[in-house]
Amino acid sequence: MADGYPAEIVEIRAKTGVYGEIYQVLCKVLSGPDSGRVILRNVKGPVKKGMVIVLLETDREAKEIKSR
Repeated sequence: MADGYPAEIVEIRAKTGVYGEIYQVLCKVLSGPDSGRVILRNVKGPVKKGMVIVLLETDREAKEIKSR
């Protein structure tokens, strides 16, 4: 197993969580078996477009938040 897969944040979609501390982001996987794939993930903490984050796995994807 690898230490992680770098992914670049392409778009910030929404805030979620009880206190709004979780961001839902679209990120493009930069290396690994799913290289080039764009996936939706939940990220905790301050993020901005263009940041590179490290994902421990690339096969799971977050469910999209529906606004009321």
